[in-house]
Amino acid sequence: MITTNDALLYLCETARTASAIALDTEFVRTRTYYPQLGLIQLFDGEQVALIDPLSITEWAPMRELLLDKNVTKFLHAGSEDLEVFLNAFDLLPQPLIDTQILAAFCGRPMSWGFAAMVEEYTGLTLDKSESRTDWLARPLTERQCDYAAADVWYLLPIAKKLMAETDSAGWLPAALDECQLMMQRRQEVLDPADAWRDIGNAWQLRTRQLACLQLLAEWRLRKARERNLAVNFVVREEHLWAVARYMP
Repeated sequence: MITTNDALLYLCETARTASAIALDTEFVRTRTYYPQLGLIQLFDGEQVALIDPLSITEWAPMRELLLDKNVTKFLHAGSEDLEVFLNAFDLLPQPLIDTQILAAFCGRPMSWGFAAMVEEYTGLTLDKSESRTDWLARPLTERQCDYAAADVWYLLPIAKKLMAETDSAGWLPAALDECQLMMQRRQEVLDPADAWRDIGNAWQLRTRQLACLQLLAEWRLRKARERNLAVNFVVREEHLWAVARYMP
């Protein structure tokens, strides 16, 4: 476990000598609007490192690694991880390749999970029972650490195989373009004025009611961001809809 600034500096300097690394994050997002980072996993082909964000205070070496264009970063189904990196470091890893996207271009399901991918390539069944544990609690259990480490230990060698498969199939340029599009979409911030579009059954409302819902949804999203609360902990969606529908 990397718990000191000096250890993080050494890790990042070492990782920057690699051509590619596997990354993953664990976070908690039950009551908050923004994800709370609980752990960063990194594998550079030589060592797996679990980085404790609750102990580290100097993140410059990590930022430099994440932006090092000579080191390819592999993630799997990384959209939420990208949000974590944006929130924690105000940046996205570059260059980044998502193995779920590579797999899709090789004919696998669009939402192919990590455990299914590992099972196909290694024959092993991963224990996913720790996926919903409290990653902000300390100390982390041995099972939590093993679970977290496996996410990058298997990812890097499989990623290299998927790169070769995608290239052989002639789809690698398109897959890399899709990875770039994913990063661009992740950087787009939802305009509060459009928050009503995410509310179910909005189509049932009439014009005046819809205008009311738009104002309410915009207010709710602004409050959620301001107070770092999940939107349904500000006002539940069904209550927002009901107020717009009946306008007391």
